[in-house]
Amino acid sequence: MALILLLQRFYYLAFGWPEKSLSTDIALITGGGNGLGRLLALRLCKMGAKIVIWDINKAGINKTVQMLEELGGYCKGYVVDISKREEVYKAAEDVKRDVGDINLLINNAGVVSGFNLLDTPDHLIERSFNVNVMAHFWTTKAFLPKMIENENGHIVTIASMAGHVGINKLVDYSASKFAAVGFDEALRLELEVLGHNNIKTTCICPFFIQQTGMFDNVWARATPLACASAFLKCIVPDAAPQSRPQKSILNMATNAAIASRVNVMSTFKDNLSPLTNASSLLIQRSSSLGERVL
Repeated sequence: MALILLLQRFYYLAFGWPEKSLSTDIALITGGGNGLGRLLALRLCKMGAKIVIWDINKAGINKTVQMLEELGGYCKGYVVDISKREEVYKAAEDVKRDVGDINLLINNAGVVSGFNLLDTPDHLIERSFNVNVMAHFWTTKAFLPKMIENENGHIVTIASMAGHVGINKLVDYSASKFAAVGFDEALRLELEVLGHNNIKTTCICPFFIQQTGMFDNVWARATPLACASAFLKCIVPDAAPQSRPQKSILNMATNAAIASRVNVMSTFKDNLSPLTNASSLLIQRSSSLGERVL
C-alpha cells in the first residue's frame, strides 16, 4: 500500500495533481462586491460552482451578480456587515435556507486604515480587527458544522504578506493579518487532531494588490520577483500582472505548489528597484490538510 501511494505521488509530481471539480459546490465569498472577491466569484462561476457573495456595498453586489448571470452562472448576493456577529449568523441562516449548505468558504473581505498608529482613531483599529480576523471566527462557526456533518468543506483565508512582515502605517492591518494567518494555522491543526480529514484549509498571503485601491500609498523597501501565487494564477488568472513575464513565473509557482514539504521558494532580481510593486511569493506548507500561499 505504501508503495502504491509513493508511486501515485511521483506520478502527480511528474504529470500534475488532478483538478478538483466544483460543479456541485456552493461557494460563499465575503467582500465579493468588488476587487479580488469579484474576480474569485467570476472564476469559480466559470468552473461551475454556485456563488454566494456578501458585501456591505449593495451596488457592488448587484454588479457582481449581473456579471455572473451574464455568464450563465448562479449568484445570489446579500448585504452583510461581517464585523457584526449577529448579522453574520442571521445571514448564514438565510443562505442555508435560500441556497443550501456552503462547502467552500472564502474569507476575503478586508479593510485598511493606512495611518500611523498614534494617528489612527480607536474605532478604525477595532474595525480592522473585526473585519480582517474576527469575522473569520463568525463565518467559520456558522458554516463549519455542516461541512463536518457532510464530510466535505474547504475554508480559505485571504490574509496578506503583511501577516508575515510588519509594514509602516499598517500596524493595525498587519497585526490583524498576522492573526488571520494564525487562525488558519491553528484551525488546520485542530481539524487534523479531531479527525476531520475531509475539511481542508488554505491561507492566501498575496502581496499588496494595487487594483483594490487599498494600498495606493503603500510601497515596499524590497520586494520579491513577480512570482504570482499558484492560487491567483490558476484560480484567478485575470488577477495576474500583465506587465510581467508570465510563462516561466507560472511554471515556478506550479512547481513550488506541488513540491513536497517545501518551506520557501523565492527569487530576487539583481537590479530590482527598491520601490517596485510586485506580485506574490509562494510558500507551501507541509501540513496534510492545507497550504499557505504567499
